Amino acid sequence: MLNVAAFSSYVLVTTFTPGPNNIMSMSNASRYGFKKSIKFNVGIFCGFFIIIALCSFFSMALYCLIPSIKPIMTGIGAVYIMWLAWKTFKSKPHSEGENDNRRTNTFLAGLLLQFVNPKVILYGVTTTSTFIVPYYKSALMLTSFSVLLAFIGFVATCCWSLFGSVFQEFMSRNDKVFNTVMALLLVYCGVSLFL
Repeated sequence: MLNVAAFSSYVLVTTFTPGPNNIMSMSNASRYGFKKSIKFNVGIFCGFFIIIALCSFFSMALYCLIPSIKPIMTGIGAVYIMWLAWKTFKSKPHSEGENDNRRTNTFLAGLLLQFVNPKVILYGVTTTSTFIVPYYKSALMLTSFSVLLAFIGFVATCCWSLFGSVFQEFMSRNDKVFNTVMALLLVYCGVSLFL
């Protein structure tokens, strides 16, 4: 029987703590506003769902492969996270009339981030192999859990986005400090992959 308390606490702590998804969601919302950051969060939701579904349906195979591909995933993920940190550090506050490049605030950026984000992949493997696959085998249940976990991740990124948009004016006045802190948090995420 699924231990609901352990499952819930693990899922909530893991999805709401700082990571590339949450930091980028807050950063995008602080620059573009909550409504304009939703497409990035929807991309995260779709990518998150795909990763969790793959982990659910191929949990045993992925679990066996992870040790051999983990260094590659870690390297690619760290490089991408460092690139996000650099883009965040160099970004300027957004103004309404400005025609800027929003490469980090798109559906595709949110979707693709999931495939190079080791935190999400390892979270998916751990959650599905520990809490779901031992107790549920049907495609309906595995899909239902995938939707549930992706939705919880979406709520987490929206909460971080809301925080970023609420403090948008404060953050734009202190944009260099904010961008530096967000970039350093992303650097920490990237470096922690090797610790």
